[in-house]
Amino acid sequence: MPAPSLPQRFRAFVVREGDGTRSAGFEELPASALPEGELTVAVRYSSLNYKDALAVTGKGKVIRKFPMVPGIDLAGTVLESRDPSFQPGDEVLVTGWGIGEATFGGYGGLARVRAEWALPLPRGLTARRAMAIGTAGFTAALCVDALEDAGVRPGGRPVIVTGAAGGVGSVAVALLARAGYEVAASTGRPSERAFLESLGASRIVPREELARPGTRPLESETWAGGVDAVGGAVLATVLRQTAYRGAVAACGLAGGTDLPVTVLPFVLRGVRLQGVDSVMAPQAPRARAWGRIARDLTADHIDALTTEIPLAEVPAWSERILAGQVRGRAVVAVAP
Repeated sequence: MPAPSLPQRFRAFVVREGDGTRSAGFEELPASALPEGELTVAVRYSSLNYKDALAVTGKGKVIRKFPMVPGIDLAGTVLESRDPSFQPGDEVLVTGWGIGEATFGGYGGLARVRAEWALPLPRGLTARRAMAIGTAGFTAALCVDALEDAGVRPGGRPVIVTGAAGGVGSVAVALLARAGYEVAASTGRPSERAFLESLGASRIVPREELARPGTRPLESETWAGGVDAVGGAVLATVLRQTAYRGAVAACGLAGGTDLPVTVLPFVLRGVRLQGVDSVMAPQAPRARAWGRIARDLTADHIDALTTEIPLAEVPAWSERILAGQVRGRAVVAVAP
């Protein structure tokens, strides 16, 4: 089916800043306002991640250039291509690479991106389901890959996922359970027990058990490894409790950027702390992570994780995400 023609104007959520003032709202922009890039994409879906919520509300210094259309990921159809790797009509997804931060992102009907940032939509995923996973779920898949690369295998001690009811955590729970791991899910929301168990968690760990100040440099070896989406004191406790030659993949900072831990988990137990960055990840690990998602998460899995919201509700939902009131993933219907 041929791609639709390039419209002259498009609706977008735009953040502007100047002279000490900040404004954010919906505008009609001309196509000429799009940045440079080889691919012009009709955006169908984006998602609402923690970083997006910071950008939309202005509560975090995420945006590096103004004016900006936020949205750190997008999926849609190529309208124009100046790169032979893609043709008009191709379905693509883009996550990271500074979109929504340094160049226009997914919260608009059109986007223009560099061809090297785009991936063909993986077989088995629709644009909606790809963005139901989005950057948060993609990051979770990178974390699971990191644990496997570190030698953490199913069949031994459980692995722990912190911030388990959130976007990264919920997908990590589902992927790890699907891969055969025994999964402990840590959350500050006891009401989410049934949801987390439906994703495959076999044990629920109250967040306060991990967020307490540490009194010893090492604790009982409890976890084979973990996926941490929180940081701060929670990550420190997980590291003190990780077993010999275990590994923790860290990708979040909602609980703080300090890490109050000694070197003893690393030098006495050989614990590996693996930082996971989804923004600048090379294409090979990107393709591997999306392949895992397409292979291991069924449509029912993805739909169970997801709430769909229209683009108009992004500001209100951003406040909810920052308040810890959103379960799983929020997919944004830009032009469904």
